[in-house]
Amino acid sequence: MTGRRLRAALALAALPAAAAGAVAVALKAGHRRLYADRHRIELTPQPRRSCPDCQGDGGWWVDGANPEMEACGCWTNRPTWRIRLLPVPAWPDEPPF
Repeated sequence: MTGRRLRAALALAALPAAAAGAVAVALKAGHRRLYADRHRIELTPQPRRSCPDCQGDGGWWVDGANPEMEACGCWTNRPTWRIRLLPVPAWPDEPPF
């Protein structure tokens, strides 16, 4: 194997690692979480650590008779992105028995 082919092979081998690193940096910069299974790939927004309202907690507790967490706008106003891969099997129209 010549030096030129060896360099090309090493460059091609390094591409998946570099792509994975670029994806990780993009997810952190965009404050998103990646979830993937055989049915879908999903990117969901995450709270920003630098948010002045929630300080990265994602919201705050509202006092009252039934305390609830009010979500901060730093992540709730952003969309969740989903890509369907395989269809989810549908239930048959007839009962199983």
